[in-house]
Amino acid sequence: MSRQGNVISAVKKANRTFWGFVLVVVKYFLLSVLVAAIYYAIVALLVSTDSEKQMKSENRLYEKIFPGMLRDEALVETVLSGLQVKDARIYKDIFYAEAPGLDPVGETDFLSSDTIPDRKIVKFTAAKADALLAASSRIDSLMKASHEKYCAPGASLPPLYMPVADLSYVQVGASIGEKMNPFLKVTARHDGLDIIASQGAAVYASAAGRVSLVRRSFKGEGNVVEITHDGGYVTRYCHLGDISVHLGQSVKAGTKIAEVGSSGNSLVPHLHYEVLRDGVLLDPVHHFFASVTPYEYTNMLYMSVNTGQSLD
Repeated sequence: MSRQGNVISAVKKANRTFWGFVLVVVKYFLLSVLVAAIYYAIVALLVSTDSEKQMKSENRLYEKIFPGMLRDEALVETVLSGLQVKDARIYKDIFYAEAPGLDPVGETDFLSSDTIPDRKIVKFTAAKADALLAASSRIDSLMKASHEKYCAPGASLPPLYMPVADLSYVQVGASIGEKMNPFLKVTARHDGLDIIASQGAAVYASAAGRVSLVRRSFKGEGNVVEITHDGGYVTRYCHLGDISVHLGQSVKAGTKIAEVGSSGNSLVPHLHYEVLRDGVLLDPVHHFFASVTPYEYTNMLYMSVNTGQSLD
């Protein structure tokens, strides 16, 4: 019995020794994992790979340019809104009609779904086709009405000829509105479009008409030529140099009437150009779209709206 007890005691002792060894191994393993994790964390925090360095550099760059991107986005939205307003004015001033909508159909939120029922696709396509046909019909009617209006006996086109040859958008300055006066250094009403051109450049009549005013002056608008056209239109050319026409003279579109100057209250040589219809001041930029490319015209609109200082 004593011998059997010794054997049992030895077995128990061996079991305790085995499980103690296993426990020590597990502890060392867990400790090794913990040390490795701490080491990795320290290395990750203190040492950056080339990819991480590049990503951090890009993030810093994005942080710098992001505020500017937000400002640019706001500016683009403002410019687009201004272009829409000016587009509506063009249709009203030139074609006597409302500008067409951007999307006659409207929202298409259901297209964002990956499982679109066929009936919705068919319905949307049919609505889109009907809207496009209706828009096409309205455009055809508008073009037909415009053609009939301006091709009728005695009808006349608006002043569409460029007052300065080879006019580019980089020559377009402030248009009508509140602009900074270069002499008074305060905002003041500006009633025309500043066209930057060299001293002595030819100034042309923008439509056929009769010279209704020739004024030479050393102050204010300086040397001025005013031409009255059919349809109630009047064009005015200010701050001129030499004048080539006389009061009462009939001129054709494209006739040289004067030269660019800096007479009167003019900061630099330029042409101050105005367009009126029935005594109402119009934005002259709207009358350039027929003479330039869409790219040039869009940039002219942008320049005229965003130039905050006039030249007179």
